[in-house]
Amino acid sequence: MMKRTLGAALAVTAMFGSILVASPSIADDRKDPSGITTEEVWGNDPTPDQTRAQARAKSRELASDDARKKPWFRSRFGRQTTHFGQRDTSAYNINHVRELQYRLRWAGVYKGAVTGYFYKNTRKAVKRFQRKVHIKRTGIATHKTWRKLIKKTIRGRKHIPKSCKSNKNRGPHLCYNRKLHEVTLWRQGRLYNAWLVRGGDRGYATRKGNFRVYYKDKDHVSSIYDSPMPNSQFFSGGQAFHGSSYMVDPFTDHSHGCVNMYIQDSNQLWKLTKGKMPKVHVRGAWD
Repeated sequence: MMKRTLGAALAVTAMFGSILVASPSIADDRKDPSGITTEEVWGNDPTPDQTRAQARAKSRELASDDARKKPWFRSRFGRQTTHFGQRDTSAYNINHVRELQYRLRWAGVYKGAVTGYFYKNTRKAVKRFQRKVHIKRTGIATHKTWRKLIKKTIRGRKHIPKSCKSNKNRGPHLCYNRKLHEVTLWRQGRLYNAWLVRGGDRGYATRKGNFRVYYKDKDHVSSIYDSPMPNSQFFSGGQAFHGSSYMVDPFTDHSHGCVNMYIQDSNQLWKLTKGKMPKVHVRGAWD
């Protein structure tokens, strides 16, 4: 196995929207044109035989979600409507059924297994939640249902840094809790959205601390594994928020340091932070 060490830190200078990046020193002679050597694999099954052109094309395809057809993308606590019969079958076909089941559990209305299959028990739980928050009992996780569900199931609120919650904040803040597998987005101290994610494996843990996104690449490709990393937002060396083609359950497996998101969620985060370089706060014990 190739040993990799992270030497020099990144030097970042941002002025009037311009950014100067000094690349980290990592034992890999394949560097991205941006000057960044990506130290994380996109998933747990790298494809070294894939050409960079193929990987770039795949990353571009995954990052090309048309937000104009999804007005909920920009909505507070926005999610797609999720209904009976839908399934999370692969990272390319996520209907947020697992997230729905997890959040219904945390809301105290669902005791079943997290299967990724929206069947009878999940529908009953949705109806119970809708009754609990006094909205129409349809059994469909509508946009309105999601807004109330996400807001009520943000975990670890007391552990979210004060710097995220401050109403003096001008730009967006991303607060990632490694133990809870959760990223929250804040705007001027107001909680705007939250996503379920996974971070780095033991020995490759996502670094704790306070950072700032210093580089974005919508169709990034890993310089080590030639693997697509759509919607990459780099905040610490080669560690970034990005879409994953392997993550189906955010509480299963890990990355090599990056914060893996559902591809659709990474598209949504990209839209919500367009033109901005969010501040990033990473907290919580490794999990």
